[in-house]
Amino acid sequence: MDEITRLLGSIERKRTESVSTQSTGSKLALLHRLHQLMTCVEDLNPKNELHEKVVKTLDYAFLVCGKRANKPKKDSFRLHMVTWNVATADPPDDVTTLLHLNSPKSPDLYVIGLQEVYSGPLRFVSDAVFDDPWSYLLMSLLAPQKYIKVSSIRMQGLLLLFFSKLEHVPFIRDVQATYTRTGLFGYWGNKGGVSIRLSFYGHTLCFLNCHLAAHMNYASERVDEFEYIMDMQSFDCKRAPAIVDHRLVFWFGDLNFRIQDHGMHFVRTCIDKQNYSLLWSKDQLIMMKQKEQVLQEFEEGPLDFQPTYKFDRSSDTYDTSAKKRKPAWTDRILWRLRPKALPPDEENENKVGLDAKKLKQLEEDMEYPLKIRQDVYTSMMEYSISDHKPVIGIFTLELRKMYETPLVRLRAEGDWSADIDAMVVYSPLQPFPSSTWDWIGLYKVDNTCFTAGWFSVLVESLHVCVNFQVGFSSVSDYITYTWVKDDEVAFNEEVIQVYVSKEEIPVQGGDCVLCYYCNALKCIIGISEPFQVQASKVAIEEGMLPERINGLDKAVSGDDF
Repeated sequence: MDEITRLLGSIERKRTESVSTQSTGSKLALLHRLHQLMTCVEDLNPKNELHEKVVKTLDYAFLVCGKRANKPKKDSFRLHMVTWNVATADPPDDVTTLLHLNSPKSPDLYVIGLQEVYSGPLRFVSDAVFDDPWSYLLMSLLAPQKYIKVSSIRMQGLLLLFFSKLEHVPFIRDVQATYTRTGLFGYWGNKGGVSIRLSFYGHTLCFLNCHLAAHMNYASERVDEFEYIMDMQSFDCKRAPAIVDHRLVFWFGDLNFRIQDHGMHFVRTCIDKQNYSLLWSKDQLIMMKQKEQVLQEFEEGPLDFQPTYKFDRSSDTYDTSAKKRKPAWTDRILWRLRPKALPPDEENENKVGLDAKKLKQLEEDMEYPLKIRQDVYTSMMEYSISDHKPVIGIFTLELRKMYETPLVRLRAEGDWSADIDAMVVYSPLQPFPSSTWDWIGLYKVDNTCFTAGWFSVLVESLHVCVNFQVGFSSVSDYITYTWVKDDEVAFNEEVIQVYVSKEEIPVQGGDCVLCYYCNALKCIIGISEPFQVQASKVAIEEGMLPERINGLDKAVSGDDF
């Protein structure tokens, strides 16, 4: 059997060589090897166990070699990640450099994980109803750049947000989010992990933002907490029911690992001289990776930036308080690319072939490869609202798309205005789990900010007046929506028409898109081309001009109201 495996390995190498060099000698050697193999196969007894092993090994060889022709091109996507313990501070006025908004290379995806977001009783209740200040700031900055918030999850001070360029949104599916508490024996959410999982062009990704136990002597407890979070979190997804089942996992946050053994003077001297590598051997996470198997599959870029904890606030000076905490790389970003399944007889000498699940995984990994490269891993020293500095990681994901068409194509039928009822036409392009809870939303995309209305909420005797900014910054920012089943007016096998009441269409009009939201997949699966909603002629004739509407809203929201 080893001889056959070695022979097939030689065939694959010769084939690659012949393709790359077009060498006549290589081709002849390959043909000679194939002739030898055919002779061996003809001499085998079909009832012999070796015959079955040869068949399975040949199946694997065809899997390796037979799918190389006419393969689609690979695509590259840029992922910008941020982790920051904000120490209950409100957002700074400007996070442009944190998000690299002025960079000529704009990311396709943003993943932002925050720890210690302020969660006092009053703020936490208001944040449950409205977007918290951090989410609001990030959405308001990224929406004009054509990013929308696809998903977010919060557990007390832990906040995780996932943004995507609008063009990728119909190809982000099976979105789910969950959380795990580890504080106070698992009953309190000041420590733990929040995660978002999804399918990106068919590739399963999971993002896990953690805040682990603090203090120097709790390195083992931090690993235990991480293992507990990994074990506890599960998803309603057959392909990837657990975190480790995902093709690519990012683990990041305030992991709280410290620099041990070295004294304060030595650590600060190394930092001042930028001799960071002298500290790596005593970094607890690097040390724990050497002995903890759960950590060994995770990769991390070199720590070529100064430790991000602990600083005096509003400064770049390390802790000068009475505690004088030693600097440390507490804020980290790691990733794990799922190990490939081994070919037959390498995984287990006593087992013939692969089981169905692993064989399917192997076929998927080979036909739709995924590679990751870290381009940037650094801290942002200019931000000083917290005792931590933010850390960013920029990655390039190179992958072959499993699909390139959305599940649904939809468009606005005819002219749209608040003067007449409107019609949406959509066509399912592929089967998907539709339900009575699916809906189509109307979104404003010209990023013109105006106040759409006002209302008041009573939160523990505090009256809060809220002004809405109309724009497409998240899935929930629809102007109106219609249930696809309840408001369906006509259909055939290819085209379905859905009715929208004129009373739901904005009188001012503007540039809009329609989005089909699939409840089963928890995501948008189709986006129309932008179209113009005309201003209402009836509203204009009755004197409800846009400037008067805006003036009324301004008066309503002003201090004199």
